[in-house]
Amino acid sequence: MNHHFHYLPFPYHKHSKLSIPDHPNFSLPNNFTLSLTDNSTLSNSSRLSLPVNSKLSIPSNSTLFSNHTQASDDTHFNNRLNNSSTNSTGSAEHGIIVHEKNPFEKIEEGLARARAAIREAGRSKRYTPYRKGGFVPRGSVYINPYSFHQSHIEMEKLFRIWPYKEGEPPLFYNGPVNDIYSIEGQFMDELRKSPFAAKDPNEAIAFYLPISVVNIVRYVYRPYTTYSRLRLQNIIEDYIGIMAKRYPYWNRSNGGDHFLVSCHDWAPDVSVGNPKLFKNFVRVLCNANSSEGFQPIRDVSLPEINIPFGKLGPPLLKHPPENRSILAFFAGGAHGHVRRLLFQHWKNKDGEIKVHDYLPKTQNYTELMSKSKFCLCPSGYEVASPRVVESIYTGCVPVIISDSYVLPFSDVLDWSKFSIHVSVAKIPELKSILQTISEHEYVKKQKRVMQVQRHFVLNRPSRPFDMLHIVMHSVWLRRLNLRLLG
Repeated sequence: MNHHFHYLPFPYHKHSKLSIPDHPNFSLPNNFTLSLTDNSTLSNSSRLSLPVNSKLSIPSNSTLFSNHTQASDDTHFNNRLNNSSTNSTGSAEHGIIVHEKNPFEKIEEGLARARAAIREAGRSKRYTPYRKGGFVPRGSVYINPYSFHQSHIEMEKLFRIWPYKEGEPPLFYNGPVNDIYSIEGQFMDELRKSPFAAKDPNEAIAFYLPISVVNIVRYVYRPYTTYSRLRLQNIIEDYIGIMAKRYPYWNRSNGGDHFLVSCHDWAPDVSVGNPKLFKNFVRVLCNANSSEGFQPIRDVSLPEINIPFGKLGPPLLKHPPENRSILAFFAGGAHGHVRRLLFQHWKNKDGEIKVHDYLPKTQNYTELMSKSKFCLCPSGYEVASPRVVESIYTGCVPVIISDSYVLPFSDVLDWSKFSIHVSVAKIPELKSILQTISEHEYVKKQKRVMQVQRHFVLNRPSRPFDMLHIVMHSVWLRRLNLRLLG
């Protein structure tokens, strides 16, 4: 029977006895010293794993290894055998076999150290000095700013993504970089030259499927003769099948370290046809609807941003709270039942709650948002709306009107500190809900909106803590399997 021993979180005392039966794996933690007493023996077929900065002290009259005993270590193994006799240094006459860790083992050890560092930062409430003059998250808008900061540091050091090279444009490696689905193509294009891109698949922590759902819909479905998702599902499943046969990475994790990024409304349906295949797969989606199978612990909510041609997003406006004379504002089409209900109760019916359909050309949409205290962000045909990001860009407090929308970056951002949530059932009470918010509370929320702007700004190349970095961080957390909770 094989045994695996986990280290104890307390020091061994001078006279403690440590027995290792046959065939165990015994692992020491980092920065740990294990000293053998005189006449000590490690039994046959034992395997002792020494991580970085751990030391093994061996007296001259101790038998460390017999012929079947393995010492598992990195290239610095012999340097950490301290105070030992000449015959206890790992020489061949004692039958020491140095186990060279494979790349996957090294990756997992690095992730374990990262998890420990993140937990410690959150527990101790301390920031690790990292980049001089770099941004440090602070304040109540973050669920745990210390953990978030440390996690971002660990991500920059460790996180590497391998984008599969197979496939030809336009379905692969070619996504939209403008208009409402643009974040899909922006991510795809950014990863080509990103420091997060792995140079070799064996060093990768995650694997990216460079598939454009937008272009599949555009080039495979149009002109529309069917809205069945079967063609879309077949293309993606066939691609996964080829990658799984060609490389070991999908089968190694059952897809748990693989992901796809898409903002198209159909993207959630890629996994519907074969739930077993996609059980562990990470979907990075704008349409993050928890009532339709979106799982926040596995999937990632992607901000929906409408990028004008030749630009990287809407303009950033910074009108102060005292210059905002409109209580609440919305303009847009009556898409979906939530907006129809909003129009039924508020369209052109109140001087303070300004709800319109599409504005005439004489009125400026962005300017009206920048003059509003609250910007209404009702779901459309799908739960996501670019108005959430537009609200943040104009310094307007978002009012999320949806029952099942998982908001972007909810692992690290506390949306309750800088937004308002109104359930669909309470749309008739919208004005009274907003009027109960005091001026003092509104000013605090508005300042926090300005504080989180940097996390929704698109830069090319991406910068630390901007939108694409936080999208990367969201995928990193799923790979790390750690939610940053306060």
